[in-house]
Amino acid sequence: MALFATLQEIQPRGGAGGGGDDLQERIQAFMVRVNDECALDANKLNIEEIQGKLGEEARTPYQNAFLQECEYMNALIRAIVVALAEIELAFKGELTMTEKMEDLMTAIYANRVPAPWAKIAYQSTRGLASWLDNLRARLEQLNIWKDDPTKKPTVTFLNRLFNPQSFLTAIKQVFCRATDQELNALLIYTDVLKKYYWETDLPPAKDESAGAYVFGFQVEGARWDSNAGQLDESKPKKPFSVVPVVNCRAGLAPAAGKEDPNLYQCPVYQTTARGATFVFTA
Repeated sequence: MALFATLQEIQPRGGAGGGGDDLQERIQAFMVRVNDECALDANKLNIEEIQGKLGEEARTPYQNAFLQECEYMNALIRAIVVALAEIELAFKGELTMTEKMEDLMTAIYANRVPAPWAKIAYQSTRGLASWLDNLRARLEQLNIWKDDPTKKPTVTFLNRLFNPQSFLTAIKQVFCRATDQELNALLIYTDVLKKYYWETDLPPAKDESAGAYVFGFQVEGARWDSNAGQLDESKPKKPFSVVPVVNCRAGLAPAAGKEDPNLYQCPVYQTTARGATFVFTA
């Protein structure tokens, strides 16, 4: 990957005479995607309006988690829009081109997420074009929630959250309020359903303390057998397997030596890079 990235970066960028796509045209095409197709600036989340819909009543942990996501999203949108606006002014000669702008343009040309954006964004190994599509999907989830923020989504895409750990902590906090258990004594248990998020006949959740339906898990090096309700060997040439909707619920951690030997303790990561992208053990 590093070799191909280096080869791409040293390609000529001077237009037809240089044998490659014109750098400015590539940047302007990306601006069109951001401003017209995605309309990021117009889709910033109005947090004050959302808070107004929630009223004066105590917020639930789920609402706090989603409000935090809105703040993260707005900060990222702001960084993208401001940076591209400055580059556009530089193209027009109304602003001096800086080294910071040139670095950002180089990243866009090479289909890499610019470092200043990656620093405040979610964990991702995607190229810039795919990353922007993923950003739109994350924004769409938040826009659906903000229309009626008093309700928890039927299914939450955990893989579309900046901070999935915050949402999982919210599940524990709701359970704590209902049962007077200590937060530190709880684990997140995962019950895999037989349905996918697009199926309308998902079994209704019993109550808030029963957890939350989430989607977005993929198993690497194995597959989920919905009929048997367990992990199985992966099929040939299919290293990844999409897991159906999962009910993430809080429960007391088992005493030492009392763990169920039939349960696989599965580490969950945000990306295939693993390491610092660890989320929790399912």
